[in-house]
Amino acid sequence: MKIKIGLSNRHVHLTNEDVEILFGKGYKLTPRNYLYQPGQFATEETATLKTNKNIKEHVRIVGPTRSYTQVEVLEEDKEYFGINPPVRNSKDLENSESMTIIGPKGEITKENICIIANRHIHINTRDKGKLKEDDIVTVEVNSTILDNVHIKIDDSFKTELHINKDDAIKHNITNESVAILKED
Repeated sequence: MKIKIGLSNRHVHLTNEDVEILFGKGYKLTPRNYLYQPGQFATEETATLKTNKNIKEHVRIVGPTRSYTQVEVLEEDKEYFGINPPVRNSKDLENSESMTIIGPKGEITKENICIIANRHIHINTRDKGKLKEDDIVTVEVNSTILDNVHIKIDDSFKTELHINKDDAIKHNITNESVAILKED
């Protein structure tokens, strides 16, 4: 199966409540550009991330709002921020890292909010074949083998492999690359 690749940089997902703390009462995130996954968008708004060691400004927020706030960083951010976030599925935040998120109207500091997102493939239900939710597979991208790729299945998904910027740089992968899923 040929799969489109989506590259992910560090970013933030917010709840409605946290949007209001960071940007003001009643504030709604503004789409800058829509992403490949239906309904998902990079926002005009950015936030500042802060730990005891360092600060990173202009970090993109991804909308729409969610039921949980989450910060996704890169492997290269570990030393910069002085943290050791686990590699996890989105929303699997237990025993993850703490982070402060700063906006123009306020800031929030939360424990168990920061992860490095694992490699994963969003698969539309009609494309899943024998795959099941939470299966772990291996993919080949430009003759590079990437293992430990998690499967996420939903009727609303467009089929797409998500890797972070670190993987893309390390393996010389661009968003125009094509992946071939190897099912066992």
